[in-house]
Amino acid sequence: MTDLTHVDEAGRAAMVDVTDKTDTDRVAVAAAFIALQPETLAAIAEGSIAKGDVTAAARIAGIMAAKKTSELIPLCHPLMLTGVKIEIAPREDGAGLTIEATAKVRGPTGVEMEALTAASVAALTIYDMVKAVDREAVIGDIRLLSKSGGKSGDFERDGEPAPAPARVPEPAKLVSRGFRRAPGAAAAAARPRNVDLGPATPRATHSRADAFRIFLREGRLQVSAWAAEAGLPVGLVYGFLHGRVSRLPKDAEEKLAKAANATIKDVFGSE
Repeated sequence: MTDLTHVDEAGRAAMVDVTDKTDTDRVAVAAAFIALQPETLAAIAEGSIAKGDVTAAARIAGIMAAKKTSELIPLCHPLMLTGVKIEIAPREDGAGLTIEATAKVRGPTGVEMEALTAASVAALTIYDMVKAVDREAVIGDIRLLSKSGGKSGDFERDGEPAPAPARVPEPAKLVSRGFRRAPGAAAAAARPRNVDLGPATPRATHSRADAFRIFLREGRLQVSAWAAEAGLPVGLVYGFLHGRVSRLPKDAEEKLAKAANATIKDVFGSE
C-alpha cells in the first residue's frame, strides 16, 4: 500500500503533501482518439457541422479542462499552469481524429493529469459537436505519451497507438469516374448527411484550398472515398484541407482530378 502515493499507511485515500518538494519545470503530453465516419471527417474539414468549428471548440474545451483538473480529480493539487497546447488532426488511415495535449508547469508536482484531462475533454467536446450526425463515434486510446521533470524522472511511451475501433467502416468507393454527376440512389447514399451547402461561390475568387472545398461541397464528395479512389493517403488530403500542407504535389492533384472525372482547374481553381 505504501507504494501508492495517494494512499496512507492505513490504506486511506490521501492528498500527497508536496510542501517540501522543490519547484521544477515539468511537462506532460497526453493523447486521445475519436473514431468518426468518413462523412463526419469531411464535414469537419469543410466547416459544415451545424454547431460550428469543431476543432476550435475542442481546443478551447481542452485548455479549460486542464485548468479545472483539481476540481474534477479529487486528489490532484491545484496548479498554476504555465502553458497548455491542444493539437487535433486526422489520423493518416482516415479513421478519426487524434488529440494531443501538452501541459506545462513550474512547481512541486507533475502535470500528467492535466494533460490527460485536456485530451479527454477535447475528445468529449468533439463528440458533442458531431453527435447529431455521428452518434456512433467512439472515444478511446487515452494515454500519457511522455512526461519530464520531477524526482521520478522522464517517461516516454514506446509503441504505436491502438488501432481504430472495429465499428469504423471501410471508406465507400466512388460510384464511378463520373461520381459528381452520378444519378440515383447510389450517388445520394454517398453524400454527407445534414450538410447545408449554402450558395455556390465563384471559384476564381478563392485560393486553391478554398476552391478545393467548394468542389467538395458542390460535388458532395467524401474525402476518404475520393482519396482512396485516387490512390492517395487520406491524411495528405486532410492535411491540405486543414492548412498543414500548403499545396498538394502536382501528381496528387492530377490523381484527384482524374478520380473525379474533372480537370485540375475544376478542382483547384487553376492549373
